[in-house]
Amino acid sequence: MADQAAQTIAFDDFLKVDVRVGTIVEAAPFPEARKPAYRLVIDFGDEIGLKKTSAQITRNYALDDLVGRQVAAVVNFPPRQIGPMMSEVLTLGFPDADGEVMLIAPDRPVPNGGRLY
Repeated sequence: MADQAAQTIAFDDFLKVDVRVGTIVEAAPFPEARKPAYRLVIDFGDEIGLKKTSAQITRNYALDDLVGRQVAAVVNFPPRQIGPMMSEVLTLGFPDADGEVMLIAPDRPVPNGGRLY
């Protein structure tokens, strides 16, 4: 991960990245991943629906705490093969003091599928 700010981009470049909020509806171990991870299914509402992803969040989150939690994710990257599963979205987070992922989430519940602006 870069420690410095990225180069300046145009606002239109930002608009190309579709970041949406969704609710985790399934969370399971993902032992086939190279680094410790969970398999997640996230509900992004009627327009986008359910999407699968792999998330390296095992250090800061227990499986039991994930279902029902809202998260932010990029929904318009092409699918990516992660071990035996196809990851359809990129769940977003920030590094904690140890460099481990802390998920991004709204302060209060919001409708699934809402776009970041």
